[in-house]
Amino acid sequence: LSVVERTREIGLLRAVGLGRAQLATTIVVESVLVAVFGTAVGLVVGTGLAAALPSVLADEGFTTLAVPWAQLGAMLALAAVVGVVAAVWPATRAARLPVLDAVSQE
Repeated sequence: LSVVERTREIGLLRAVGLGRAQLATTIVVESVLVAVFGTAVGLVVGTGLAAALPSVLADEGFTTLAVPWAQLGAMLALAAVVGVVAAVWPATRAARLPVLDAVSQE
């Protein structure tokens, strides 16, 4: 969706000399950053909320919180992989877009 919305911007970047490979790399890196930071914020918020559970559920016998750090790290790594996979097709499409067509788009 970001590539479709930013077609004109992509065309202008290409017009001022950004190469196809550089453009594709930029889009993939942007996608990975969004995926990783979004996942990291979600993990921090989720872990913070889970830390409150022992005090709330103490009456039911839930007294300790075990945080599966290895699984959380795996989720973060998976988010990076998903970010790359999700960005490959849009990045390729954007890199192949003719400059004049992209710049003339509104």
